[in-house]
Amino acid sequence: MFKKTALIATLAWVNAPVFADFAIITDRSEFVAVVEDKYLQRIFIKLNISLDGQISGSAVTRPVTGDWQWKEGYFCRSLFWDQRDLGYNCQEVSVAGKKIRFTSDEGEGDHADFTLR
Repeated sequence: MFKKTALIATLAWVNAPVFADFAIITDRSEFVAVVEDKYLQRIFIKLNISLDGQISGSAVTRPVTGDWQWKEGYFCRSLFWDQRDLGYNCQEVSVAGKKIRFTSDEGEGDHADFTLR
């Protein structure tokens, strides 16, 4: 009986999701609490979102700059990658543990996941 219970418990653990579901952030103060004193990182990208509305960092060795504001439950940003204007976009933000996800076009577009460090 013990071996069967241990096998079932092991299989349940193996099939468990690696990350919890992402929880959507709709409040600026909640967003600030998540990103404050941290930077966002993914392969070849490292960004800082400052509380004064600035974005800075680098992507593929080129500077990233911009500004942001919280508007009607979304992270709205203007962004430049070196001299290239990436435009203005309002994004849905969600978090799961040390992962933060930005989904463009108010949650209807593509998403990018970052690790909070």
